[in-house]
Amino acid sequence: MQITQAEQKQLEDRLRQAHKMEAVGRLAGGVAHDFNNLLTVIRGNSELLAENNGGDPRQRKYIEQIQNAGDRAVSLTRQLLAFSRMQVLQPRVVNLNKIAADMNKIIPRLIGEHIEFQFEADADTSSVLADPGQLEQVLMNLAVNARDAMPNGGRLRIETRKARVDAQEARKRPPMEAGDYALLQVSDTGHGMNAETQARIFEPFFTTKEVGRGTGLGLATVYGIVKQSNGFIWVESEVAKGTTFQIYFPSCRGQETGAAEAASRQPAAGGNETVLVVEDETDVRELAEQFLQSGGYTVLTAKDGEAALEIVAGSQRPIHLVLTDMIMPKMNGHQLAEELAKSRPDLKVIYMTGYAEFPSSQLERQFGGVNLLQKPFSRASLLARVHEILLAKNAGTQNNEHSRKS
Repeated sequence: MQITQAEQKQLEDRLRQAHKMEAVGRLAGGVAHDFNNLLTVIRGNSELLAENNGGDPRQRKYIEQIQNAGDRAVSLTRQLLAFSRMQVLQPRVVNLNKIAADMNKIIPRLIGEHIEFQFEADADTSSVLADPGQLEQVLMNLAVNARDAMPNGGRLRIETRKARVDAQEARKRPPMEAGDYALLQVSDTGHGMNAETQARIFEPFFTTKEVGRGTGLGLATVYGIVKQSNGFIWVESEVAKGTTFQIYFPSCRGQETGAAEAASRQPAAGGNETVLVVEDETDVRELAEQFLQSGGYTVLTAKDGEAALEIVAGSQRPIHLVLTDMIMPKMNGHQLAEELAKSRPDLKVIYMTGYAEFPSSQLERQFGGVNLLQKPFSRASLLARVHEILLAKNAGTQNNEHSRKS
């Protein structure tokens, strides 16, 4: 099947846009990675200062300001990671209708009474494999964007439905493939956009809003979340007639799974095991060591993977867990875990990561499980994650012993 000259030009424009977004994404991801190491140190040490403040209210105020600024910086960094498709996601099979329905309890209050809100869900809409928290972020950002486009009122409509994309339609929307999708459509009757604006709306820090009214990361975040969830997003808009976003997520036939408890919600727990911390950033390594020692653990440290292998080989005491950064010189965390598995297949590994350097599916195939600790981490989240993994390891050892005796 031949395509017309106009279709050829449209395909070339989309390819150029995709290459530009990819390049900007790599830059954003690299910046976010470095910032996450810095923020780990800033937030971690401010947490230690708060715990040892001694009750001085003036110092407490200063510490809280540091912590609040750190929290805002973390939010900004995670938006950059979302755009660059390097955010650490926790995907599971979820019902798109349920996610949208739950958000619809919040959206009317978010957009205001001057905007009419409509929601229509097709009961046949399939489930999708995605991070539910990130799907909520997509809906929230699109609703805010629509609200800002309708300062004098209008209508916001959210729809979900089953969509079948045939080969002919897929060819018009590369790199989309033919197949079954769950469609999320968000439409508004706002001021709309011209072609020049539409070509840039997903770029980070691009905004048409006045200074102080937006960071330009809302739609960039949406774009990244959709792409990292293996979805596709398209926008149709006309000046003075409104805008429609169409988001296609691949259908998933798996059974809906429940959400795991977030580590940060668990109380800080400690133990008396030995943990090896492998981190090339000195400040991050020392902070992790302090946090673990405060939980009662014995801590060994290494500045890179080679030093870690030497420590494990020469240690006279048992090492129960390795906490390693994912990206390091000489040997990354993934390679270190592979080397350790040759001599110590029972040794548990937790990866500290500021962003998704390796696909979760790759780690799952290699080790049968993925233990991640996202930077920047708090003392409570670190101790809870370590305690959780060690508890699971001990339970597994006891079960194996029981099986042998039986």
